[in-house]
Amino acid sequence: MNSELIHRTQASKTPKPNDTLHHAQKPTNLLKKSRDPLLYTFIGIAIATFFFNFFDPLSKTPPLSQQQSESAQLQTRHVLYETTSSQSSHHDVHFNVGGKVPLGLKKKGLRILVTGGAGFVGSHLVDRLIERGDTVIVVDNFFTGRKDNLVQHFGSPRFELIRHDVVEPILLEVDQIYHLACPASPVHYKYNPTNVVGTMNMLGLAKRVGARFLVTSTSEVYGDPLQHPQVETYWGNVNPIGVRSCYDEGKRTAETLTMDYHRGHGIEVRIARIFNTYGPRMCIDDGRVVSNFVAQALRKEPLTVYGDGKQTRSFQYVSDLVEGLIRLMEGDHVGPFNLGNPSEFTMLELAQVVQETIDPYAKIEFRPNTEDDPHKRKPDITKARELLGWHPTVSLRNGLPLMVEDFKQPLKHKPLSLARSCRLALKTDPNRPGFAYELNQPVFLCLLRETFVDSFLVGFLRNNQNRKFFHLEGH
Repeated sequence: MNSELIHRTQASKTPKPNDTLHHAQKPTNLLKKSRDPLLYTFIGIAIATFFFNFFDPLSKTPPLSQQQSESAQLQTRHVLYETTSSQSSHHDVHFNVGGKVPLGLKKKGLRILVTGGAGFVGSHLVDRLIERGDTVIVVDNFFTGRKDNLVQHFGSPRFELIRHDVVEPILLEVDQIYHLACPASPVHYKYNPTNVVGTMNMLGLAKRVGARFLVTSTSEVYGDPLQHPQVETYWGNVNPIGVRSCYDEGKRTAETLTMDYHRGHGIEVRIARIFNTYGPRMCIDDGRVVSNFVAQALRKEPLTVYGDGKQTRSFQYVSDLVEGLIRLMEGDHVGPFNLGNPSEFTMLELAQVVQETIDPYAKIEFRPNTEDDPHKRKPDITKARELLGWHPTVSLRNGLPLMVEDFKQPLKHKPLSLARSCRLALKTDPNRPGFAYELNQPVFLCLLRETFVDSFLVGFLRNNQNRKFFHLEGH
């Protein structure tokens, strides 16, 4: 603004040329006739710039070693950044280096987008990224995520939380994108549309801003595997029309889109196939087997085992997964990579570990198995060990007590049951017992503010708030 005002002031004092030939005079004649000090200043700056660019006065000094040269460049950049920051009227100054810049040069100041960052895994990832000095933008629609998972960062100048659904485009300037936004629990993803559009939107954003993109896929892409353990080259055995297929096929499609953008547009991408994960901040009624067993044991309920209990799974602690995601993002390999703990447990063995940790007298109750439930699931992590230098370090018996302590807190609030919450939030029809005809908006909003209300209830009510006369039994 100041330079513009000076320019305008000087221009107003400069007489206009009397004829058009004045513009055709030689530059030396213009200099002789002009007495404008600003013109001479600009010419001096141009000469100095040319001189320092092509005739470096420091070139006669002894040559520096490569290490000294890199150190001097970093110091110069640091001083330049501080000078720019002090002179700028903006509070947040950053350089958008983009995902294609060598990661060795980006030790500090990355702007990172985490979709689904208010969820179980996403919030732990946000903790790590902020701890190491990055600026983190979280985008979440709070279908399963919770603000309480991120409240510790609300005072940080390097944290931003945006309530937004990734099925709608969003414009942000970021260097990296961790795309975690997708419900991973069977209870939730059956009531949520397949998140293919969200992946396309995030890939489009990565293309526009040159960001590196990491998509979190799943071991479910292997379906009910015929190969054991599963390696990344195995194509899987998936039922495309089963009750679980919305999640399985959605993730397979996300991987396809990611590789298509990589091959077609040159986007730097990373693909992680995540196996069963547990830890603090899981929803207590998440619907996955570890959270089910822990919640049932704490509530003094029987542990529900489906089928004969001989199905196997591998369980990794959330901190191990976060470490793997960061190593994958900052590594040089696209993937896909299996991220999981190769220690294998049957469902009965898992129930026994929960008994040992919480209540040795907890009963086990058998129920008919669910459709398309995989019989075995175990990752081969050889590729991650060799190329990422990653392997899990927390055993189930060491990680489970940490999860149990976290689960004890919501239980102190005595959360409402799902059926009870539905009846509070929905106006019932007196002529049709067990049916609801309208959403009670004030009560619904009140329930949304209560962090101990089951997250599935929130999704259920949101999805049904425009629906008339639906049955409440069984919900």
